[in-house]
Amino acid sequence: MLAATREKLQTVSTATLTTALFKRGLKNQFIQGVKPLVKGKPTMVGEAFTLRYIPAREDLNPITVFKDPKHPQRVAVETCPAGAVMVIDSRKDARAASAGSILASRLMVRGAVGLVTDGGFRDSAEIANLAMPAYHQTPSAPTNLTLHQALDINVPIGCGDVAVFPGDIIVGDDDGVVVIPAHLADELAEEAINMTLYEDFVTERVLAGHTIVGLYPLTLDANKKEFEEWKKQRER
Repeated sequence: MLAATREKLQTVSTATLTTALFKRGLKNQFIQGVKPLVKGKPTMVGEAFTLRYIPAREDLNPITVFKDPKHPQRVAVETCPAGAVMVIDSRKDARAASAGSILASRLMVRGAVGLVTDGGFRDSAEIANLAMPAYHQTPSAPTNLTLHQALDINVPIGCGDVAVFPGDIIVGDDDGVVVIPAHLADELAEEAINMTLYEDFVTERVLAGHTIVGLYPLTLDANKKEFEEWKKQRER
């Protein structure tokens, strides 16, 4: 992802991005059932690095598996690239944790910019206090080993009913998380910037008492002329 694209995406909302995706026929890019552990953090933008869990089988998933330095969960944490968002497929099952504060802290220190699961995190208060944004369904205390078996690293996964491919662009804000196909990121970022600019103009007009008819969506030439003048005045 270009640095300029990342900067643009950090200034637009997931709401705007989902509309831009819908215009291209992509209706199912917003991860369902996840929310930020704490609101108000800067917008999360990074390439997807994925981890897939399957249902745990007791004879293959005792607590001793963590002694293996090649355990997939541990390897994923230690290989997730700087600037990436780790996205975990927990099968929408929050009965056991997808990860805890120590793994989240290690990801942050190594340069990851976010963490997303369609399950739950343990130590959720500690993860919420990290500078790195994190998104989950609901807190969950039991270790992932009780229900989840880490299997694949950086493969296509499903997370919250959305297909996530390695390298897809993940954007998260207070509303939630959207997945942008990598090949669309540059053009979508530019379009979202322009959409956001017009929405700023609309918001200002609506708060001043203007009707939305002909303004949102833009269907009247008079409003288009006002918008162009508004941009000139603000040098935008």
